[in-house]
Amino acid sequence: MTSLAQLGAALPVVAAPLAGGAGTTDLVVAAGRAGALGFLGAGYQAPAALAADLATVAAAGVPFGVNLFAPNPTPVDPAAYAAYAALLAPEAARFEVALPPTPSDDDDAWQAKVDQLVAHPVPLVSFTFGLPPARDLARLRRTGALLAQTVTTPLEARAAASAGVDALVVQAAAAGGHSGTFTPDRPVRPVPLPDLVAAVRAEVALPLIAAGGVGTATDVAAALSAGATLVAVGTALLRSDEAGTTATHRAALADPTRTTTVVTRSFTGRPARGLRNTFIDRYDAAAPSGYPALHHLTRPIRRAAAANGDPERLHLWAGTGYRHTREAPAATILTGLSADA
Repeated sequence: MTSLAQLGAALPVVAAPLAGGAGTTDLVVAAGRAGALGFLGAGYQAPAALAADLATVAAAGVPFGVNLFAPNPTPVDPAAYAAYAALLAPEAARFEVALPPTPSDDDDAWQAKVDQLVAHPVPLVSFTFGLPPARDLARLRRTGALLAQTVTTPLEARAAASAGVDALVVQAAAAGGHSGTFTPDRPVRPVPLPDLVAAVRAEVALPLIAAGGVGTATDVAAALSAGATLVAVGTALLRSDEAGTTATHRAALADPTRTTTVVTRSFTGRPARGLRNTFIDRYDAAAPSGYPALHHLTRPIRRAAAANGDPERLHLWAGTGYRHTREAPAATILTGLSADA
């Protein structure tokens, strides 16, 4: 079995998976060529698109991993869904888009993506949102891949270790985008990343990849000192040259008037951290728990907002370290974050 140390990365930082468009093959390859591990975010991708991306990155000959959304849906109450859809109707009318009339609880083509990774093995596969079925862990393990599980508490870490994974991605509440919590209907405790890493390290002996709120080389060094083997950075790369981040999102990250990130369910029905905007202020309190149903419900609005340069109705995912983002090649950003390691 391959270990994290044998994957060929020279830097102590990992380019986190940025599902939904910000993550690109160019970003993964740039990270690998800089000496860091890069992750393809398979979430929201069609299996055929994932296959194409796997081929592109594999051809570059760099160490990399793939992140999958484990099937752990949070069912939405149909009446609550209908009420939320009615509340969002004016936003849909603003952009002349239609909203799905009924909830959709798909599994993000989970089995087809596992099949892709069995047919085309990669060095590292990670999972977010919950533990995968044991049979799928076994299938992926037989390919020789290192398996990593995203956890947000020591309790989740113990469960993942018992399931037989090889490493843990320890994600603090400060992380941008979706929390990987196994229990999205409960609040995620705001534990500082070094403290969370230390708490997990006290419970399990697996290698740890720390993630959440990392914006500086000092943050990286603190996570490593707390017991992490590697440190993942995501928000820090959103304005990199190779990222597929929309122009609207890039501008919002650089906007000095945006001073707060918050955790919200309003866009997807699952807790996720982003820059505070009008959509969150207006709808967060009314949003029911329900993923991926709410993700599909609000997607037409969010796509239209991005296309029309409207940051107030777009999910502006960002971790608490977003003030340190900058426009630069990914290699420059990753190398700089490794300076104090």
